Amino acid sequence: MTNSSGTIWIQGAGELASGVGMRLARSGYRVVMAEIENPLAVRRLVAFSEAVYGVEANVEGVPGVLVDTLDFNLHQGKVQVLVDPEARHLAAAGAAAVVDGRMTKKTPKALPLSGQLCIGLGPGFMCGRDADLIIETHRGARLGEVIHQGEAFTNTGIPGVVGGQSANRVVYSPAAGHLKPEVAIGDLVTEGQLLGTVAGEPVHARLAGLVRGLVHPKAELSSGEKVGDIDPRGQQVNPALVTDKALAIAGGVLEALLGAGILPPSGR
Repeated sequence: MTNSSGTIWIQGAGELASGVGMRLARSGYRVVMAEIENPLAVRRLVAFSEAVYGVEANVEGVPGVLVDTLDFNLHQGKVQVLVDPEARHLAAAGAAAVVDGRMTKKTPKALPLSGQLCIGLGPGFMCGRDADLIIETHRGARLGEVIHQGEAFTNTGIPGVVGGQSANRVVYSPAAGHLKPEVAIGDLVTEGQLLGTVAGEPVHARLAGLVRGLVHPKAELSSGEKVGDIDPRGQQVNPALVTDKALAIAGGVLEALLGAGILPPSGR
């Protein structure tokens, strides 16, 4: 039996969840994304959470609009972004499926589901306990796989290797506060260069490369919070493009929805 209500609720609007939202919107689904009041996305050029700090975000040509209440007359192809960490508007959304893209990498706080198909992204979920289906988010041969039993690959806590670099790509906050940036996303930096300060404490690049992401200056940071991402591949990288990883995960979500008979409103 098919379900063509066509609305998909995505909890979380960071990088990977936004890759899912973009691809589903392009496929004709109505997409609602729920975020926290203080989004901490680093790769902000590909995150619909950026709408929380402004009015509209744009991910590869797909607009995301911040709304206070759901607007079912909003032009199809736009993503609605709500500040709703508890998913209180979920029932009103009439969603056919829920994608949990909070990426906590641990057993998630339960969402107020009412019979919707629930798809979890990455580790922390167990099929039949926290989600109906899980999408593998670990880089490797099974990235994007739809998991029907068990759970995803365990979180290693180590950033993936990009351009031969792993842990040194990621920059963390030295203190609690707000980032005062000295560079912008897309800039080329050298190893040791000052990226900005948090509460007067310097934040330095740990390698040379392109600034692929920086947390929003209004984001409230804790000490040790991720604030930046440097890509050693430099100008080969376009930080405004969704990654291959996010696209693969989005493809897995699309497979899961179609396999469950959940179609876009047009039925295409």
